[in-house]
Amino acid sequence: MEFKKCLRCGSFFISDNDVCCNCQVRDRADISRLTNFIDENINITSAEDLSIGTGIAINNINRFIANNSLPNIDLKL
Repeated sequence: MEFKKCLRCGSFFISDNDVCCNCQVRDRADISRLTNFIDENINITSAEDLSIGTGIAINNINRFIANNSLPNIDLKL
């Protein structure tokens, strides 16, 4: 385990993950919201569209995409 700075909130923590425990819960909720939004809006073509439609910060969306946390998504970034 390493001493890290949370990529989402900036707090320091010890873990093998990239985000702290509190933000892991938020990430799961955001991923669920994004997945539902994508399922209901098949014409989404950018991370910006996702951010506008869901209210989720674009840096978090980009992090989810980079980590392959969003299933079946092909966005032009």
